[in-house]
Amino acid sequence: IFYQALILLQACFSHSMRLVIQRVKSASVTVENEVISSIGPGILGLVGLHEHDTLEDLEFCRKKLLGAKIWENVDCKPWKQSVKQKKYSILLVSQFTLYGTLNNKKNQPDYKQAMKSVPAEELYNHFLNLVRSNYESDKVHNGKFGAMMDVALVNDGPVTLVIESDPQPKPDNEEAKIDNAEKRLNEG
Repeated sequence: IFYQALILLQACFSHSMRLVIQRVKSASVTVENEVISSIGPGILGLVGLHEHDTLEDLEFCRKKLLGAKIWENVDCKPWKQSVKQKKYSILLVSQFTLYGTLNNKKNQPDYKQAMKSVPAEELYNHFLNLVRSNYESDKVHNGKFGAMMDVALVNDGPVTLVIESDPQPKPDNEEAKIDNAEKRLNEG
């Protein structure tokens, strides 16, 4: 129980950029009844920025996003090809609610961990440009930052993964896991 409590506390103090990626057959973003972006097969990426994210977090997530092997290869072997290898599209959507919590009695969402709007927009656009500059820019699409968006998708699988820029270490034994959790608590 002690170990589980430490891991839970560790998650609460975690700060990392968070992407939720979904393998899709198609996806689109509509703002004010107008489709502003759409893709065929590829990845829909929901992008959450933590208040302490840095350029290093963006770079880590960019590599994971473009390198995620979530498709089968020509021999039908699963988990062998990335979005770049398949030459598929990416649709990125900013979503501060990925850092929402329900830690109060009223069950109202709290977004204190999410980066504030002005710096978040700047960092989000930087992430978008990083992805575009490391892939074919015309294959990387975008929602509208800060807008109320209707996001439609047709899941392929479904396959949904979470990418976080501050992955937890993988200790070899239980004692090391507890030590690492205690260190993170003391840093927080």
